[in-house]
Amino acid sequence: MRFREVPAENLSLNPMTMIGGGWWLIGAGNEEAGYNAMTASWGHLGAVWERPGGKAHMGLPTAVVYVRPQRYTKELLDREDIFTLSVFGEGFRRALAYMGTHSGRDGDKITEAGLTPEFVDGTVCFAEAEMVFVCRKLYHAPLMENGFVDQTLVEHNYPKKDFHEMYVGEIIKVLEAEK
Repeated sequence: MRFREVPAENLSLNPMTMIGGGWWLIGAGNEEAGYNAMTASWGHLGAVWERPGGKAHMGLPTAVVYVRPQRYTKELLDREDIFTLSVFGEGFRRALAYMGTHSGRDGDKITEAGLTPEFVDGTVCFAEAEMVFVCRKLYHAPLMENGFVDQTLVEHNYPKKDFHEMYVGEIIKVLEAEK
């Protein structure tokens, strides 16, 4: 698939259905040192923080993703400064399910899922994606049990106490598939 770059401020999308209902792949790593991706259905798109000398009261376009500590993709997110979020159409639900239930440590799950890796800005995305967010890591921290006001969320989502780690990335490029 060929992509064209679009300004983030020109996007018209519903992140609730795109992320929570549609899933996306978090891609990290590079062609030389290795790469991987994992399915995610949790995350955020928005704006936060300002750069010195930037537009006043105009937060940076950002994406927030959450990754459990045992995931192989986390090692690559920690190693690299750039990561991607690849958004797919409904026809790729089976491939994304495979990507979310198999580890890249154990084999080439990307090939097994039938996806085609491409590389942009030194990291991996996928030719079959409808949209790709290229993000520069700005912040990383673990979620902590004592931060949860609603403890039922801990009981339901973290029975093993394997809290996700949060990564905030500045969206530096948005790519859309050419139709």
